[in-house]
Amino acid sequence: MTVCEHITALGSDPAPNTPSGCEECLASGMRWVHLRLCLECGHVGCCDSSPGRHASAHFGSTSHPVIRSFQPGEDWRWCFVDQVIG
Repeated sequence: MTVCEHITALGSDPAPNTPSGCEECLASGMRWVHLRLCLECGHVGCCDSSPGRHASAHFGSTSHPVIRSFQPGEDWRWCFVDQVIG
């Protein structure tokens, strides 16, 4: 498995801005499938299987490269820039 510099350069995870769910879905009343945490700013967004795809939209608007699963028991990371999991 290839690990990119964006993932290897990470420090501690930021505190989630909205620990109870996807920031945009909570604001609009939408539902999500799985959650992702932006490891640069703490934004919690929903996965690409969710209708809002807010984690990907957050990357598109901020260029923050790495997210991690925000699901209990999962700790994988994904780099949008290099398209690798770590």
